[in-house]
Amino acid sequence: MGETAVAAAAPEPRSRRGRRSDGGLATLGFLGDFARGHALFSVYRLGPDQTRYPNGPCEYLIDCDDGVGPHEVCRFDGADLAPRWHGSWNGDPWCPWLMKRAKEFIAE
Repeated sequence: MGETAVAAAAPEPRSRRGRRSDGGLATLGFLGDFARGHALFSVYRLGPDQTRYPNGPCEYLIDCDDGVGPHEVCRFDGADLAPRWHGSWNGDPWCPWLMKRAKEFIAE
């Protein structure tokens, strides 16, 4: 009996499995991911801020997974794209590069 060769499927990006840093499903609002070194960064569209009336602008989240699970890098809204960096990311030299990459996904 002959065997049929089947190409192995590429592994699904880590960002599409499991949860985001805020506990939401990683598939909800996923715009894309990119890597730098061993860290995988994922960009999510969270939707408009519905805690006020009228609803605020759309919010975005950048997560980083460097092997210990996703953690928040920053959040920003679609009005001014001014990021609110989380913890030690505030002032990190990678910040401008991260925002540039995130804006590329949002523009698509």
